[in-house]
Amino acid sequence: MPTRREFIRNASGAMVGIAFVGCDLLAARDAQAQASGAVRRREVVVSGRRVKTVDVHAHCAVPEAMALMGLKVEPQTLIMGQDRIRAMDEQGIDVEALSINPYWYKAERDLARALIKIQNEKLAELCASQPQRFVAFATVALQYPDLAAEQLEEGVKKLGLRGGSIGANVAGEELSDPKFHPFWAKAEQLGCLIFIHPQGGTAGFEQRLRGSGGLGNVIGNPLDTTIALSHLIFEGTLDRFPGLKICAAHGGGYLPSYAARSDAGCVTFPDRCPKPLKKRPTEYLRHLYYDSIVFTPEALRHLVAEVGSGQIVMGTDYPFPWMKTSVDHILNTPGLSDAERAAMLGETASRLLGIKS
Repeated sequence: MPTRREFIRNASGAMVGIAFVGCDLLAARDAQAQASGAVRRREVVVSGRRVKTVDVHAHCAVPEAMALMGLKVEPQTLIMGQDRIRAMDEQGIDVEALSINPYWYKAERDLARALIKIQNEKLAELCASQPQRFVAFATVALQYPDLAAEQLEEGVKKLGLRGGSIGANVAGEELSDPKFHPFWAKAEQLGCLIFIHPQGGTAGFEQRLRGSGGLGNVIGNPLDTTIALSHLIFEGTLDRFPGLKICAAHGGGYLPSYAARSDAGCVTFPDRCPKPLKKRPTEYLRHLYYDSIVFTPEALRHLVAEVGSGQIVMGTDYPFPWMKTSVDHILNTPGLSDAERAAMLGETASRLLGIKS
């Protein structure tokens, strides 16, 4: 396994033949564009101070890894290229934390090992070639928790990746299942951030979401996250591993919007809560992190009220056009202090991901 130092030393040639098409040209393009004045990166300023902005929810894909399962990249914008930095510059995104949505949870062990090795090394090479613009979450074969723990440790310690990304369920299995304890124990030991993204089509309620409106995504994705977080709370996973750092996509799904019902449920039906918790269910929400993809100022204000401004980090869901104005979404939400805006835009994520100012 190549070391982080070896990746950095070879960064000048890292993109030769790599899946992230065009990334070897990014630095040259940026320099040329800046010299000609054709492209200007938006600089975000809060209270007269330049703020480094960090997008924790940005997707990509590695075609070579997907090919091992006979899959092709769709949409093509998931393949890293020149348009990625151009979009970041236009939106005012200084750093993207890249993640790959799991498609390998049904792969056999040897295939999963090979696939993850390719993905994590490619992610590390990309980040080494553009260290000022990209960091990445390690991918892991969570269907094999012991292997996933090894992959997370290798990704963080050897490749310089900044945490791990996982689905909100593992081919229908809940993240709170005791079989996943080895992975959670390793994540807690490493002290790294784990980014949870919903798994469309594998959460178990897809049939009711068929039809017009894209409900499998519009409703299904936030519901998948809501269920995952609720199980982590009620099954005692967060009590067992109190040092976990977890970031939930899409503002934590529906859970923060109706969190008090979780408290009331155990009071109303105590027999349905047989596992004693160390805190009220809603208290755990203030120890998790959430991206800012909640669409309206009122929704962001409410999320702040429920979980605290220090638990919210900026997300775009790039290249999917859910939030093209994530920076402005935070800047324009009323009632936030300048310190809160700066934290959400990048300071909290920088601390969690080890990004230097």
